[in-house]
Amino acid sequence: MQSFVEVRSLIAVITLSEELNFTRAAKRLGISQSGLSRQLSSLERKYNLKLFDRNHANVYLTEAGRVFVEEAKLSLQHDERALQAARAVTEGVEHV
Repeated sequence: MQSFVEVRSLIAVITLSEELNFTRAAKRLGISQSGLSRQLSSLERKYNLKLFDRNHANVYLTEAGRVFVEEAKLSLQHDERALQAARAVTEGVEHV
């Protein structure tokens, strides 16, 4: 069975990796801090991953998290390329 991670989860992980702070990351995403925490915990549980080490004061990206973020960024870039290619075809521009 093929699994996939929702785009919003990819964006949440990337944002938290950039901020390393739940409050700032949640604010950037326009969601609550607890909502962000639940979303990331759910992702980690679902795929049996530990992307972040966290305690009451600090958030750290794990090695698995670092690799995940790199690939998540590539995935989002690919999504954008797919949209651009489809728009180009729709507008009659030859796809390269």
